[in-house]
Amino acid sequence: MKLKGKDIIVFGLPRFDSKIESTNYTVAKMLARDNRVFYVEHPFTIKDYMRLRKGPEIAKRKGYFDVTNDAVIDTDIAEFKVIVPPVLLSINFLPEGKLFRTLLKINEALIRAKLKRVIKKYRIKDFIYINSFNFHYPNLIEGLAPKLTAYYCVDPIVVPFDARHGGISENELLKKSDLVFCTSRQLYNNSKLLNTNTYFVPNAADIRHSQKALDPDLPVASVLKDIPKPVIGYFGNIERRMDYEMLEKIIRQNPDKSFVFVGPQDKSYIPDWFFNTPHVYSTGSVPYSEMPAVIKGFDVALLPFKRDEVSATIFPLKLFEYLGAGKPLVSINFNDDLREFTGDSVAFCTDADSFTEAIEDALHNDSEEKRQRRIQIAADNTWEKRVDQIAELLANAFSNK
Repeated sequence: MKLKGKDIIVFGLPRFDSKIESTNYTVAKMLARDNRVFYVEHPFTIKDYMRLRKGPEIAKRKGYFDVTNDAVIDTDIAEFKVIVPPVLLSINFLPEGKLFRTLLKINEALIRAKLKRVIKKYRIKDFIYINSFNFHYPNLIEGLAPKLTAYYCVDPIVVPFDARHGGISENELLKKSDLVFCTSRQLYNNSKLLNTNTYFVPNAADIRHSQKALDPDLPVASVLKDIPKPVIGYFGNIERRMDYEMLEKIIRQNPDKSFVFVGPQDKSYIPDWFFNTPHVYSTGSVPYSEMPAVIKGFDVALLPFKRDEVSATIFPLKLFEYLGAGKPLVSINFNDDLREFTGDSVAFCTDADSFTEAIEDALHNDSEEKRQRRIQIAADNTWEKRVDQIAELLANAFSNK
């Protein structure tokens, strides 16, 4: 059954101008192919507002914060609009308990008041509400009478800021939602204990974007200029998920190769050796639009996430982005689900020695046949196909309400 002509309100964790492409925002945009979608971005708190008040984030939202303002931000997709919530109280520092939950209800009421105005202005009726991993506000939709509710769980809650209240709030969402979508098998297994209408919908990639790396006329990104070949590269956040202990061994074993890490850094997790090793290059962030030009400059792509209980729940977007660009990929075997979707096209390694062997094999034994196999696997795992799966589940549930 096709989901078409419906009104959908998506409350997402990322903001619409986030530097990193996200599952939440991508899915919301793609649902707007056949439906009218209003994306409610993550609110700014008073603390956020004061810290960023002189920056571009606040400037571009000027005039939209007012709770009495029913204006929305138009996008380049006709049926996709962005709602900027009002500035909220900063309450996450509080301990879990009655005071926190009372103030949370006030924050939710402020967002809800604005949503009511938008719903009235645009005559939104019988709408679908999707909480897209914004577990911070579990009761936002109360009183707005959606016809169908869904929770989209894309990651485990591990960041201390999120975990302070997130576990309790997420459990509320899991229990009360009509449907739950999870991006990994482990998240699915956990969520199904609280909601039997839970579905496993793994992450995918914007293959049309990553395949720009196949264009022979596309120049390699300037951040890779003058870095010696061969380049063993990673594109993404550089933070707690990385297995720095294994990475150090791999990098020490390969002094003749350049290991390049492109993306934002959380230096609280990164060891000193990372910045003091001559053949390790850390470029910092680049816009997502430049991702194909970056990956084009990689000779071998990396997925160096450590194997633990958290990583077992991660289905990274970059898996299919790398494959869609045709690049050989070497990964730590952090999530056993990934083999199901990649077959023998990715080398999943258990230690530094096997990782080094896989890099050497990728550098010296790659072929056009293997390259085309990788591209085909990526083509079988596009966002179009994933969103079609989500849309069908929503449509069936909607018709049964």
